[in-house]
Amino acid sequence: MTPFIQGLGLGAGLIVAIGAQNAFVLRQGLRKQQVLVTALVCALCDAALITLGVAGFGAVVSSTPALTTLAAWGGAAFLFVYGLRAFFSALRSRGLEPQVGPVSAQNAVLTTLAVSLLNPHVYLDTVVLLGGIGAQFVGPNRLMFGLGAVTASSVWFFSLAYGATRLGPLFRRPLAWRVLDVLIGVVMWSIAASLVRGTL
Repeated sequence: MTPFIQGLGLGAGLIVAIGAQNAFVLRQGLRKQQVLVTALVCALCDAALITLGVAGFGAVVSSTPALTTLAAWGGAAFLFVYGLRAFFSALRSRGLEPQVGPVSAQNAVLTTLAVSLLNPHVYLDTVVLLGGIGAQFVGPNRLMFGLGAVTASSVWFFSLAYGATRLGPLFRRPLAWRVLDVLIGVVMWSIAASLVRGTL
């Protein structure tokens, strides 16, 4: 079980860090909008990327500079726009209840796919880093390492999404919602800036 525990620990350490995925999952949970769909899509995306990485695709991605640069600029642009939306939301926020509206499962899936797959940090963490470490294991041990990382991802996203649903009373206060939106905007722009710096 040691490879499984190593994958579980490393996966948890990478996934729990604040990022675009976690910010979106938190928001969906607070609004109680398509919580199951959001958590499930995030978990499935991570599972697919971790599987690709552990299977050896991480080495291919890291050896293609043009692909890495393109992903970095595209991800930075997306995160900049996402952060800008968060700042605008903070300016007009009046609390949780007035902003709650119906969100279709299709829209939730598309947005979740965007925050999951348009952020190059996701690929660096899952495909490259976890894949590179997983490649050190052989046979069943590699499978157990990948399974541990996938388990950590799934547990985290469902815990975050459904845990956030219990914080609704706090976010009915406009100040709490504004603070969250500002923090999300800062995180998105910080990640975008780090991606740009890394390509220059």
